[in-house]
Amino acid sequence: MLRARQTDGAAAAGAALYVASSAHTEGPSPDRERGPAATALDDATLVVRAREGDVTAFETLVRRYRVTVYRIAARILTDPPAAADTAQEAFITAWRRLHEIKAEQAFAAWLYRITVTRALSAMRSRAVRPLVPLDEETTPALDRAPGPEERALADGLAAALRRALNHLTPEQRACWVLREMEGMSYEEVASILHTTPGAVRGRLHRARPLLAQELRPWR
Repeated sequence: MLRARQTDGAAAAGAALYVASSAHTEGPSPDRERGPAATALDDATLVVRAREGDVTAFETLVRRYRVTVYRIAARILTDPPAAADTAQEAFITAWRRLHEIKAEQAFAAWLYRITVTRALSAMRSRAVRPLVPLDEETTPALDRAPGPEERALADGLAAALRRALNHLTPEQRACWVLREMEGMSYEEVASILHTTPGAVRGRLHRARPLLAQELRPWR
């Protein structure tokens, strides 16, 4: 149970819901918009304050991680509405379970673990359709606007990659997103997924031939 001082839980959850829902429409560095005062406190301090009922501290954490949380969910689910729902649920779950954190400085990994768990649960509970191409961060920037042929090739490659990811198991897909798309270390991925670095390497080793087979026409 949360501490008694956290009586404003509904307000904090509502703030998380609002902030998380805008993650895919706003800029990449929302925390900087609030100036030095918002960024001066580290995660551990903010977690302690949020756990004691400081809603503003929790809002700062949401703003700090909303873009990454949404991006992870979107890359796993390839469905923007489902990803937005997952991001919202992840932050609300984090608020309600702040008392479970044993090492406050590990908030990010703990939050990503919640996000991945929620995303994988969504994958297993319903058919998630890939609705949009990969986001701009996974597509090389061009100095000029692409022509029709280039755009068709890019769209085809993005669709092929989505199909390939759909062939992976949920666990393989989570490993691929965190390691190959988010650039996390094997140790970080293992911590988030509650497994070992060796298991992460094994899942990626099994995933690569499946992806290579689907993407062979694009080599």
